Amino acid sequence: MPLPSITWQDVQQMPDDGNRYEAIEGDLYVTPAPTPRHQILLLRLYDALAAVLREHHGGVLLVAPVGVEFPGTGEGVQPDILFVSDERRGIIQDTSLKGAPDLVVEILSPSTASRDRSKKLQLYERQGVGEYWIVDPDENAVDVWRFGDETVRERFTDSLPVRHGTEQVGEIHLRAVFAPGY
Repeated sequence: MPLPSITWQDVQQMPDDGNRYEAIEGDLYVTPAPTPRHQILLLRLYDALAAVLREHHGGVLLVAPVGVEFPGTGEGVQPDILFVSDERRGIIQDTSLKGAPDLVVEILSPSTASRDRSKKLQLYERQGVGEYWIVDPDENAVDVWRFGDETVRERFTDSLPVRHGTEQVGEIHLRAVFAPGY
């Protein structure tokens, strides 16, 4: 007998135990609490991205944990960082986002790397996320996937361009983000 499909609604009933729960293609994924290195990278990247976006007043930047539900699919995730443009602000609801953010950022960890590079990549493309950044702490690199008529992937190790739609609005210096130390 097959196992029942897990939905985002099921995930909302999970305990508040420090883990992050996600539902993708009917499967439940549990991610343990992040490491200090993960959190340092998250905060550095968030600060750098916020500084660029502050100058352009283009939307709302959020950091985990915040739920993103893809209506009609039963799927939902909790990305590390996400951005919703002013034009799409209506997807921000009281308890979660309902729809695809403009930008999603995931920082790889040993327990999530495979899922972030496959299941989530496919989910974000399928659900209409505009841009997906995969931050690789082992390589000190960011893989940027832009979805649309054509899917484009680029890898950045020095300067990371920040785009609002097709316009580059700034850049992030990755050496500062990946700098050693706490």
